[in-house]
Amino acid sequence: MNAPTTRRLTVAQALVAFLAHQYTERDGRRHRLINACWGIFGHGNVAGIGQALLESGDALPYLQGRNEQAMVHAAVGYARQCDRLSAQAVTTSIGPGATNLVTGAALATVNRLPVLLLPGDVFATRTADPVLQQLEVPSAGDVSVNDALRPVSRYFDRVTRPEALIPAALQAMRVLADPVETGAVTLALPQDVQAEAYDWPEEFFADRVWRITRPAPDPRALADAVRAVRGARRPLLIAGGGVHHSEAEDALRAFADTTGIPVASTQAGKGSLRYDHPADVGGIGHTGTATADALAREADLVIGVGTRYTDFTTASATLFAAPRVRFLNLNIASFDSHKLGATSLVADARAGLEALTRALSGHRVAPEYEAAYGAAKAEWERRVDAAYGAPDASVRPSQTQVLGALDALVDDSDIVINAAGSLPGDLHKLWRARSRRQYHLEYGYSCMGYEIPAALGVRLAAPDRPVWALVGDGTYLMNPTEIVTAVQEGINFTMVLVQNHGYASIGGLSEQTGGERFGTAYRFRAEDGTYTGAPLPVDLAANAASLGMQVIRAATVAELRAALAEARGANRPTCVYVETETADTVPGAPEAQAWWDVPVAETATRPAAVAARAEYDRHTAARRRHL
Repeated sequence: MNAPTTRRLTVAQALVAFLAHQYTERDGRRHRLINACWGIFGHGNVAGIGQALLESGDALPYLQGRNEQAMVHAAVGYARQCDRLSAQAVTTSIGPGATNLVTGAALATVNRLPVLLLPGDVFATRTADPVLQQLEVPSAGDVSVNDALRPVSRYFDRVTRPEALIPAALQAMRVLADPVETGAVTLALPQDVQAEAYDWPEEFFADRVWRITRPAPDPRALADAVRAVRGARRPLLIAGGGVHHSEAEDALRAFADTTGIPVASTQAGKGSLRYDHPADVGGIGHTGTATADALAREADLVIGVGTRYTDFTTASATLFAAPRVRFLNLNIASFDSHKLGATSLVADARAGLEALTRALSGHRVAPEYEAAYGAAKAEWERRVDAAYGAPDASVRPSQTQVLGALDALVDDSDIVINAAGSLPGDLHKLWRARSRRQYHLEYGYSCMGYEIPAALGVRLAAPDRPVWALVGDGTYLMNPTEIVTAVQEGINFTMVLVQNHGYASIGGLSEQTGGERFGTAYRFRAEDGTYTGAPLPVDLAANAASLGMQVIRAATVAELRAALAEARGANRPTCVYVETETADTVPGAPEAQAWWDVPVAETATRPAAVAARAEYDRHTAARRRHL
């Protein structure tokens, strides 16, 4: 017999070669599973993964980042734009390079988005012990700082021997490609093991396809679901991110067209229906529309599709108020499908919706119900027009008028990215999503600093689409570094930098909960410890220009409209900088339509906190458990 063919490579070289041959396949279409590798090099990966990437050339393209957390955000933005069918890797040095991954890993896992993390680790052989940046744990010799990634990873392994890479790499790919289990996957790579050579079987480097199936619903569960829908008088469907991940938008539209059931959406699910579809009633929950939230309060059946029901969606368990309301959850994850005591329909979102639509042929909600929510939808659109409107174009815009100016400019091809601050609330209530992947809100982790790096990842996945990163001043100060990466790599996107001199969202929340906006404004500090007076002399536009962006300043509504139009046609990374009026001085978006639970001090001496607690107690009395 001939001996098995082998290839002698280092562990790092073998891993890079392996990753270049991994694919996903769904509906007959094949995609590279790991499209590229972001990296910042230091000791622990420069002589291992770094050398291997250099040697591999175009087999696994390398992307240079400036901040480890930001590299994960960029990879997550890429994966989401690719419907989780393609992902990217991130390599770092040991020590702070590795621990800087933790926030990005948590974001990926919370949002169920795949990213492969390859942090360097300390010597497996302990020949140099301790090494630079090594955390010594006296009670556990096998612990390193990389263990901080365990709770935020869907799969974690430390490759301490060359031959251990084979099962570890295969498990990593399994999890990355699994629509239920996916998230951050970490392979910690000791720096000595990365450089160690081994004779690898050639089969390890063969093309491998990870097929992503569309599980159909169990017939008995489907029958239960159909009975629930047919028995409901005021059903409401909530579309979550699973609709997008499954590419189930057409199936959802067919379901709505057949049944007339209104469709609300979470932050992750917005755009599942176009804003102008008759059944689309907008965002749901604390940041939702008046239309959707009113329907939710009176619904006798709530149909969740691809949603995990966060507290913003349920208004901290106060939104679904009908005495006999029941839930029907269509989700590929059994964990989510059983929430709120629901009738469970475990299936792929598209396959499940198609099965429900066929089984409900001939069934439709009452015309009176359609007419009522249609009228409410039209009234809400008038409120959106009012929030967007700017009767005097010569004045400084409000934040909602900034959105209105952008809304008037974009078409189906544009992509809007945001994650934190007051913008997510305004966007969820007001933005008119025109296409399935136009609205890109990271609100599972709501991570400040996500928007700019995510824009790079989205643009890499969709190079022909205009990409807008909507960034508040607080977020900008958290993580502007990848502007340099965008300039270096020629990754074109537009940043709309909204300056309101503070943390607007948390400032409002602080006021509502008795905190009196303490510590939320960017102002000079007075002798009594309060932050008052003029804004700080900080020029964020000049900072963006110093990092290589083209900057267009807009002081009025008219200048803003012109600046956005100019930026959309630019051929380099561009910043539109606008200072906005605050919510205290200019009417903005409609206020929150539902509650959100942020506990208030039970005892306090300041009147604001005492009043806030009384209001808190009033709301908590309406909370209920759905069993």
